[in-house]
Amino acid sequence: MSANSRLTIAAHTLTWIGLYQRRGHEVATSEQIATSVNTNPVVIRRLLGELRKAGLADSRRGAGAGWMLSRDLASITLLDVYRAIEPGPVFALHRATPDPECVVGHGIGPAMTAVYDDVEAALRRELAKTTLEDVLRDVLKAA
Repeated sequence: MSANSRLTIAAHTLTWIGLYQRRGHEVATSEQIATSVNTNPVVIRRLLGELRKAGLADSRRGAGAGWMLSRDLASITLLDVYRAIEPGPVFALHRATPDPECVVGHGIGPAMTAVYDDVEAALRRELAKTTLEDVLRDVLKAA
């Protein structure tokens, strides 16, 4: 099972747009962003569609079409981005109900739910501590 990179790609996308706008550009195209992310522009457009629904990005159509931030980088946390693109829980229980006559099958759901709830709460707390402004600052330090 591979790790999910959607949060990283979404943070990359929004941070790139924020820097691009600071450098005097009004909008960024999905093709420009995709070059930085090294992916297909369709992937970026789909992701930006989700980010637009969450109020983090906006788009302009027609002449001068492209994407822009809806909010300042300093007001967007990684938790905001996470909520926009990963609406479900981090972990899930079985797809089919385990055998209720089995001691493990009967108790695994409640046992794992307690752990997963704690993990999810810790994840959200940590993501809420970092803004995309923080991400951009760290990116520029590494450059």
